[in-house]
Amino acid sequence: MSDPGEIPVVLFAYARPDHLTRLLAVLRTEGVPRLIAFADGAKGRADEDPVNRVREILRAVTWAPVELIERPQNLGLGRSVLTGINEVAARHEAFIVFEDDLVCSPGTYAWMAGALRYYRDERRVFSVTGWTHPRVQPSRTGPSAYFDARAESWSWGAYARSWQGMDQTALEKVAALRRSGIAVDTCGADLPAMAEVEARDNLWAVRWLYHHLMHGGLCLRPPMTIVQHAGYDKAATNAKAEDAWPGAVLAERAPAPAAWPLVREAMECRALWQAAAPAPPGRIRRIFNRILAARFRG
Repeated sequence: MSDPGEIPVVLFAYARPDHLTRLLAVLRTEGVPRLIAFADGAKGRADEDPVNRVREILRAVTWAPVELIERPQNLGLGRSVLTGINEVAARHEAFIVFEDDLVCSPGTYAWMAGALRYYRDERRVFSVTGWTHPRVQPSRTGPSAYFDARAESWSWGAYARSWQGMDQTALEKVAALRRSGIAVDTCGADLPAMAEVEARDNLWAVRWLYHHLMHGGLCLRPPMTIVQHAGYDKAATNAKAEDAWPGAVLAERAPAPAAWPLVREAMECRALWQAAAPAPPGRIRRIFNRILAARFRG
């Protein structure tokens, strides 16, 4: 394992050079000790040029040591993340993950890395994230970070210990939860439908969310969002503009916590997720599932 003080950024990139450039412009000011970049292969000839441009941008990074893994074939986001994090977790005790279509506030890496260091020995803390939203934020958190039983896929940091067991599929985790008497829609009625299509749609995040619930793991969220998804444009492969959640304003800078919160789940989050991600009725189910699938893919 690597020095626990060194927390690398793991970056998953595909064919969006402009998005990647914007994200790297912030990360280069953050004191990132190591960048591990997974560049997925092109789906077809139309994507070859932007894929090559993305790889050129990553090869040109000089502000941090770079490990660049150029996939010869297209894995898609789900397989790329699962195989990539397996490789990283075998060598690093903790890591922070970004996708190329995210935008973050200055100080985001420091905030997430600080949280990972602080909660290193708290076994119930599985992950941290830079994303939060008024729809799912408890009313009493104020300026403080809070713990949620539902994990996040839009920027997240985790430990090798909390990644253990991610070889189980989402449906296998659903079955285990049901045997334990835990409701599989506890943190959102959208999750069971996503588990059903995990393999078909090459998803990964629904497995991560159920992994937290299965083991009683918690995710730390900031009091205001310091990460936004910027991939709602013609370069997007999965997300569309109508899939966005409006209402969260990107903070000018990541917060400097006076004190990290006690490891205690904000129970209000469960009801908030139920309201934000309900089970859709009848004939609009397919549309709803497409929207939620886009959110899980990133």
